[in-house]
Amino acid sequence: MKLPLLARRAPQGGSRKVSVILSSHPSPAERREHGRAARSGLPRRELGRWVADRDALAVLLDQSATRLPDLVPLRHTRMAASPWAYYRGAAAVMAADLATAPNTGLGVQLCGDAHALNFGLWATPERNLSFDLRDFDETLPGPFEWDVMRLAASIVVLARENALSPDTADHAVASALQAYRTKMHDYTTASQMEIWYDTIHVEQLLGYFGEDRRARVSKHIEKRRKRRTSVGAFEKLTESVDGRRRIIEDPPRLTHFDDPRRLEIVHEVFELYAKTLQEDRRRCLENFSFVDTARQVVGVGSVGMRVHLLLLEGRGGDDPLFLQVKQAGPSVYETHLPKSRYRNHGARVVNGKRLIQSATDMFVGWTSFAGMDFYVRQFRDMKVIPDSVRIAPVLVELATACGDVLARAHARSGDPVAIASYIGKGGRFDEAIGVFARTYADQTERDHAQLAAAVADGSVPSEAGS
Repeated sequence: MKLPLLARRAPQGGSRKVSVILSSHPSPAERREHGRAARSGLPRRELGRWVADRDALAVLLDQSATRLPDLVPLRHTRMAASPWAYYRGAAAVMAADLATAPNTGLGVQLCGDAHALNFGLWATPERNLSFDLRDFDETLPGPFEWDVMRLAASIVVLARENALSPDTADHAVASALQAYRTKMHDYTTASQMEIWYDTIHVEQLLGYFGEDRRARVSKHIEKRRKRRTSVGAFEKLTESVDGRRRIIEDPPRLTHFDDPRRLEIVHEVFELYAKTLQEDRRRCLENFSFVDTARQVVGVGSVGMRVHLLLLEGRGGDDPLFLQVKQAGPSVYETHLPKSRYRNHGARVVNGKRLIQSATDMFVGWTSFAGMDFYVRQFRDMKVIPDSVRIAPVLVELATACGDVLARAHARSGDPVAIASYIGKGGRFDEAIGVFARTYADQTERDHAQLAAAVADGSVPSEAGS
């Protein structure tokens, strides 16, 4: 597979190989021909043909080796809750499935887990709300269609989770694919900088909704953006103990850990992390001091990975900053694609995030400790993340916005001319991906039933709670 050049020099954190462009770029005609030629290796109709040939449960259990043993049962419990919960946590299963079939070879920086609820709103460094992809734990260079297929299948699974009709699910998938295809064709005549600066701000996102729903969506977003800040988290998640602020215990979601080296560990982690920040942002961070930290359990697929919530306070008092330090292991795609060129998987996540997103958190960076890699980001920071129940009534509109965003992400790191040429202007690509989405949603239900049965009979460890 020939993948696009992603960087010309090694960033902090280490790149295994430095690449330099020594020749001129191919012409638009050559790029179009490259896309059309990819149809010979993978005809578009073949995208809809897929047959399971693996043990999904074995793939999931293999991941337990890299996770905290005491949290593995909780991960199984959360994933067994429903086919949608299973899908969210089973990126490794889908990676193995996608790798069994031929691919286009048209490379992009994959999000790696582009399901419908891994898109959301948060504040750019300029304090604008931007709608974009939001999860990059699995990011890696790979074939563009893998992200598209994961998004499409997620829409069907999500629709079934909320008892929406098959017609509604098909309509939502079709809307996402049409948006992706149209946007990618638009980028074929856009300049590189137009692609790079393209952003969906909150006002544009609201434009996807009809007038009857726009006001309700806007009200929800405004309410959430005000609460989901470091100040909001400070009021909700901390208490005063002996005159000092402390993160409130809320097992298993938030728990403190006792270690005589606790403060020393934080300083060691921060010293490495600070070196990955731009100078101005490092200077800003120096105005905060450490207050408290707690182990955090987040999401579904991430349960068992080491995650810590750090509370810092500015010089003026009542000036909180929450940072989340999250473990980064190898992408689930690295078993099937070339390994990441970054020695630190936190660097892999952060640099993939910066390449895919139109704007990125100013404090995002990476570090390591005790042989493990981590990335750091602000906690919440006006993040508005949809949930499946609220999304259900506007699934078609959300799917359309997701298709636009995914096309922009791929156009930044890949070749929109080649991708658009492969997809074409007709409906063959859309029809094939639609068939795959329904087929894979059926398979997800069977895979979930396998896990749920194993949890029920005790052959897979589980734990009550969420």
